[in-house]
Amino acid sequence: MRLLDVGCGWGSLALHAARGYGVDVVGVTLSGEQADYARKQVAEAGLTAHVEIRVQDYRDVDDGPFDAIASVGMAEHVGIEPYEEYARILYAQLKPGGRLLNHQIAALHPEPLPGRRERTFIDAYVFPDGELAPVGTTVSALERAGFEVRDVQALREHYARTLRAWVANLEADWTTAVRLTSPGRARVWRLYMAASAIAFEQGRIGVNQVLCVKARRDGSSDMPATRAGWPA
Repeated sequence: MRLLDVGCGWGSLALHAARGYGVDVVGVTLSGEQADYARKQVAEAGLTAHVEIRVQDYRDVDDGPFDAIASVGMAEHVGIEPYEEYARILYAQLKPGGRLLNHQIAALHPEPLPGRRERTFIDAYVFPDGELAPVGTTVSALERAGFEVRDVQALREHYARTLRAWVANLEADWTTAVRLTSPGRARVWRLYMAASAIAFEQGRIGVNQVLCVKARRDGSSDMPATRAGWPA
């Protein structure tokens, strides 16, 4: 089977899929630094025959279709307006019967914002141009692209715990982090992650995994009847 990892980051998911499940993975990222690190990890794991890491926009991938697609922590950067195109492209990249796992931070209890919203600390220093949509907006866009949504799992509390672990790791090796970046950059990320942990704990933002399938023409989805039988 072939997996497309959209926004593959530092390569952890690609490595896990190839090593644990024997699939061939194409991982795409816009970061040269991420690609270099991921390729090194792949080589050290002896998986170069099964994992290809590219510096490439997901819109330019032209060697599909794939059996499955994973998009983890990337769709927040697509933007609300271009999201319909994002969903259509991923749908086109899947084989009939293929699956999409879309993992995305979501706005909770959103309020209408007339005009341009105020620029935040995260906009300025961490994720410029990122936009959070309610999970219902995301699900609707995926359905309009042709996907059948089979499951939505909320991981809000889990992510709060994860962020607190990241802060602890950063503080435990603070000197190295400062040496690799700068005192200002390290402080920005500590503040960002600590504040985000609180936002997840207090229910001001959420994070969801949406599992979709591209059903076949006859309506079959290749999905087992219950969660117990789902593919890993």
